[in-house]
Order: sequence, then structure tokens, then C-alpha cells
Amino acid sequence: MKRFSARAVIVASALVALPLAAHAAGGDDDVGSCGWGSKLWDGQSGLAAKVLAVTTNGTSYNQTFGITSGTSGCTQDGTVNSNWKLAAFIDGNKDRLARDMSRGSGETLDALAQLIGVRDQDKAAFVRSTRDNFGRIFPSADASTQDIRAGLREVLAANGSLSGYVAHI
Repeated sequence: MKRFSARAVIVASALVALPLAAHAAGGDDDVGSCGWGSKLWDGQSGLAAKVLAVTTNGTSYNQTFGITSGTSGCTQDGTVNSNWKLAAFIDGNKDRLARDMSRGSGETLDALAQLIGVRDQDKAAFVRSTRDNFGRIFPSADASTQDIRAGLREVLAANGSLSGYVAHI
């Protein structure tokens, strides 16, 4: 039987972990909100915690089981969302979005509402809420896309009629 050197084992482990690490480095929502890994590493931040959470979910297959059975913090009533379009939109339009939010009107703000899926009957409340809470959404002039999304989530979650849109951010 052939024995592998420690170096070969480390290299092989790194190659296996590389896709997981790349996936985990993407953003706060990349591990998912359910499964043992998400629960075990809840509240931890950084690449290591994300890699450990996604590895726990992936190697034990509990996230798939949790989604199909409605256990481990998973639900069966959610929607599959990809927030990369929203993140790219915010990242490429920060200045215009800040201007429109501070004024309470503009096509960039309209486009944001459309990306989030704000219904026509909620649009006025959405625009008013983003204008009135501009400082929470844009905490500084150099706010990151992640900061802006977190602020927007916080503002919408605090508004009963708009809280349903938080899942789309």
C-alpha cells in the first residue's frame, strides 16, 4: 500500500478546500441561513468561520436534509434568490443612488426598487423610508456595498409594510 507524504496530504486538502473558500469569501449570505454549519458558527465572522460553516453543511449533507424536511433552521417556503445583481447594481451606482435616496426620487432609486421587487402599492413608502433613513443606509461617504445593503435591510426590517422585501436584499 502506498503511503502519502504530509506535503501531498496538505496540497490535496488545500485543493479540496479552495472551491469552498472561494465560495465562502463572497458575502454574508453565501453559507446559507440553515444547516448545522450555519447554526454552529452563527455570529462568527471571517473567512475561516465561513469555510468551517460551509464545510460542515457540505460534508454532513445536513443542509439538504434540512431543506427537504424543514429542520435544522431550514424552511420549505423560501425563494431562491441571487443577490449578486443587486450588489453589482449598488456597487456601480453608489453616487447616483445616494443622490436619489437623499432627494426621495430618481431613476436609480426606481431601478433599485424594481430589483428588490417593490410592488407599486409599496413604492411610495419605500422611497419615503429610504429618504428618511438615508444616514442609516449610507453611514459614510465611502460606505461599502455590503454596508449599504446591511443598512437597507435594517431600515426595511423596521418598517412593517416593507419588511417582506428584506429577503430580496
